[in-house]
Amino acid sequence: MDLDLRITRKTVQQEVVDKLRQAILSGTFAPGHRLVEADLCEALGVSRSSLREALRGLQAEHLIEIIPNRGPHIPVLTWEDAEEIYEVRELLEGEAALRCAARMSDDDIAELAERLETFHRAARDENADDLADAAAAFYELILSRCGNKIIQQMLAGLLARISYLRKRSMSLPGRALKSHEEMRAIHQAIADRNTRDARKAAMKHVSNARASAKQTFPV
Repeated sequence: MDLDLRITRKTVQQEVVDKLRQAILSGTFAPGHRLVEADLCEALGVSRSSLREALRGLQAEHLIEIIPNRGPHIPVLTWEDAEEIYEVRELLEGEAALRCAARMSDDDIAELAERLETFHRAARDENADDLADAAAAFYELILSRCGNKIIQQMLAGLLARISYLRKRSMSLPGRALKSHEEMRAIHQAIADRNTRDARKAAMKHVSNARASAKQTFPV
């Protein structure tokens, strides 16, 4: 295992959650992999009670399944599961973008432009980890400023799986730069205070991401 899992900061439980989430999203633990508690405790340098608390947190994020008499496993995300996530994203992110076009401050729009440029740099550099972080930061600002806590909470519950799917779709040649063009259209519509175009651009972006992600799943 190349990934350094040893605890260095934060509370023990949160650090364990962060380390294991990183390992799952990076593919260190593949779908279907069984997590052996004794091995994880040794790799992380933590007690079994701290590990189990962290595993419950990851279960709430749907990143692991805890099966009676079999222990924790990495679930296999099927295309049917992924498609349902994209359907929800398309509806909620479209609405969030529309609302931002009507209510976002000029300072927030400027901040959104900066986050978009950060994503563009990562796309040019083809840095997968930076791409995922930059895309998440771009949407975090939109969701936090849309003025609807339910939209924000619902998508927060899908965040880990969205990140996983985003990395899959971004792995396709040229997809990251295409995503930047689509995200730029979202930003432009919000900056123009054009609610209709903001929703349309956000929904188109998710639809295109879904088409790209589908190519990474078995037929």
